[in-house]
Amino acid sequence: MITHYKPRRPSESLWVEARGIRHHIRAWGPVGAPPLWLLHGWMDGSASFQFLVDELQIERRIYAPDWRGYGLTERALGVDAYWFPDYLADLEAMLDALVPDQSVDMAAHSMGGNIACLYAGVRPSRIRRLVNLEGYGLPGNRPDQAPERYAQWLDELSKPERERIWPSLETLVSRMCRNNPRLGADRATWLAQHWAQAVEMPEGEGWQLRGDPAHRRRNPVLYRVEEVLACWRQITAPVLLVEAGEPDDWHQYTREPAYRERLAAFPSLQTVTVAGSGHMLHHDQPEAVARLIESFLGQP
Repeated sequence: MITHYKPRRPSESLWVEARGIRHHIRAWGPVGAPPLWLLHGWMDGSASFQFLVDELQIERRIYAPDWRGYGLTERALGVDAYWFPDYLADLEAMLDALVPDQSVDMAAHSMGGNIACLYAGVRPSRIRRLVNLEGYGLPGNRPDQAPERYAQWLDELSKPERERIWPSLETLVSRMCRNNPRLGADRATWLAQHWAQAVEMPEGEGWQLRGDPAHRRRNPVLYRVEEVLACWRQITAPVLLVEAGEPDDWHQYTREPAYRERLAAFPSLQTVTVAGSGHMLHHDQPEAVARLIESFLGQP
């Protein structure tokens, strides 16, 4: 029998209208406490940070937005692909609405880490300290790859992405546990109810993921490493890169020498590894990650 996870620190929902989209922000902690922003990754949502928030012992006003097209945030109408510039503009709009004229601490996972590092270089005065949870840059591209990338994108547009619907919540939970054996069934069951929503189907109730399927489409814009490094070099905040002790196969490139050389672009960088964790390290070892965040944010 599955014991359902019970959050120790309940969240509240805030809403910000920005750039034609109604953004959902999950919030914890007392209003007026120093702000800490948590940014989720690809095909994820703000609820993903609940286990980490439950382990934090510092008093902070914590904000975790659902990116556009994820969770409870609206999708952008007529969108064929999602772009990093939109995430940067959305983030700035939410910061301006909730913590105007403040420098904030930020912890960001995966895609969220990429966004946070770009933003910290573009708006260095807005970020006091940054914790990057496995938020690596993507493999580099060459300009001569552009024709093939554009062609692939056009081909995918002719075959619209379909909404993923699971026949039952139990099926979704089972898949989540297979994808990450470190995620217990109790946490997976709680998380699945935030990652997906119940929908009526001809054969009965199903569960549909709360993510625009367009997120799965190949982005036609090449990843330009030189531009990314130029942004990283402008970061003034100290950065802590938290890496998984057991990296997943699709992130093996981040352990290659050519990638590690990129990290020299950060003016101030510390790196630490969390044992017993994969890419979803805030699910696998939330207590250990919480202690690292607290220690780093408390440094002079």
